[in-house]
Amino acid sequence: MPESVTVVVGTQWGDEGKGKLVDLLSSDADLCMRFQGGGNAGHTVVNDAGDFKLHQVPCGIFNPACTCMMGTGTVVDPQDLAAEMEQLAQQGVAVDKMYVSDRAHVVMPYHKLLDQVEDQARGAFRVDTTGRGIGPAYTDKVGRIGIRFHDLLYEDVLREKLAVVLQRHNAVLTTVYGKQPFDEQQLLADYLAWGERFRSRIIDTIPLVRAALQEGKNIILEGQLSAMKDIDWGSYPFVTSSSPTAAGAAAGSGIPPRRIDRIIGVAKAYSSQVGTGPMPTELQGAAGDHLRQLGGEYGATTGRPRRVGWFDAVVTRFVVDLNGCTALSITKLDVLDTLPEIPVCTAYKYKGEVLPDLPDPMLHEQCEPVYEILPGWQQSTREARSLQDLPAKARAYLERLAELTGTAIHSVGIGPHRDQTIVL
Repeated sequence: MPESVTVVVGTQWGDEGKGKLVDLLSSDADLCMRFQGGGNAGHTVVNDAGDFKLHQVPCGIFNPACTCMMGTGTVVDPQDLAAEMEQLAQQGVAVDKMYVSDRAHVVMPYHKLLDQVEDQARGAFRVDTTGRGIGPAYTDKVGRIGIRFHDLLYEDVLREKLAVVLQRHNAVLTTVYGKQPFDEQQLLADYLAWGERFRSRIIDTIPLVRAALQEGKNIILEGQLSAMKDIDWGSYPFVTSSSPTAAGAAAGSGIPPRRIDRIIGVAKAYSSQVGTGPMPTELQGAAGDHLRQLGGEYGATTGRPRRVGWFDAVVTRFVVDLNGCTALSITKLDVLDTLPEIPVCTAYKYKGEVLPDLPDPMLHEQCEPVYEILPGWQQSTREARSLQDLPAKARAYLERLAELTGTAIHSVGIGPHRDQTIVL
C-alpha cells in the first residue's frame, strides 16, 4: 500500500512555509487535518486560486475533493473561523467539506483578554504572544474547565460550564488586572448561536478518520510552529501551549502513531522567529534588515517583523531527530540568490567549549554560533523546475544542509507559488 498518512512539521521556530507544502501535498489528498494550535500562527498559500493567509482553516481547503478538519488537539475561535471561511468562499474556494472536531476546545473572548494581560505580567519571561487567546484556552483545557465544541450544542451544559469558568476568570480579571467582568448571559446567548451556526460542521472525527485509514486514503496532518516552540521540548517558557510535533500529530488527530507513514520537516534556507527566546544566529542591524527585506519576513498573523538569521543546523538537527523526520523540505532558497557568501551554523560555542548539540534553553541564550561559510550562487533560482536547473553552488548548499541535518531533501521552494517547488 502506498504511503497514506503524512505529517508536516516545522523544524525551526515556525513560519518555515508549511502551508505551501501542505497545499502542494493536498492537491491529491482525501483528508487534511490541523492537529494542534489555533489562530495564533498564519499559513501563507499562493496558488492559482490566489494569495491567502490562513490561520485556522487547513491548507488542504483548495482541493474541493479534500475533506478538511480542525482536529481534537486544536483550539478554535468560531467567530474567526467563520470569517476566514466567508473570505475563502468570496474568493471562490469551496468550504462545504470543512469540519470541526466536537472535542476541539473553543477560544472564548475572556481567553483573548487573559492572553494579553498575563503576557504583559510575565516581565522578562514574556512570550510576546499574538493575543489570540491560545495559551489561556489550553490552560482551561488542562485545568478541565474548558468548553468544547459539542458543549455549544447543549444549553444546560454550556450554562453550567460558563458559571464555573467565569467565577474564576472574572475574579482574576477584576481583582488582579482591574478589567471589566464578562457577562455570563451574553456569552451564553452568543455561543449557543455559534453552536447553531456550526451545528452541521461539528462532528465526531473518529469514524471518518477510521474509514479513511481502512480504505488507504491519502491523509495530510498539518502542524503549526515547530518543536522549538513545543511546550515540552521547546525553548521554555518562550513556547506555545501544545505539541507541534509528529507525536502531537498522533494525539491531536486520533491517528495511531504506527499508522504514520512519513514525516516531512520544513525548514527555511535561513532562520526566522516571531517572539522571544534564544536564537544564536540572529542578525542585528543592517544585516538583519537586509535579509528580512529579501525574505519578506513579516508575520502572517500580526504583520510584525520577524527576527531573522542564518540556517541553524543544531536546531534543525535536534527537531528532525525529535520528530523522526523521513525527509526535509527546504523553502525560500531564492531569498539567498544575491548573496556572495552564506554562513551556516554547524555548532555552538559556550564559554570556549564547542557544543555540537542543543543545550538547555538558559544556556542556549548565551551560545555563540560556529559558522561554516558556503559560497553563494548569485543568480536567480526562480525559474528552476528541476534539481539540475539549479546553479551548482545552490545544489551544493542543499547537499550540505542534508549532511548537517542527516535528512534527505524532499523538495525545494524557489518562490511563493505552489508551482515554484522542486520535488526531488
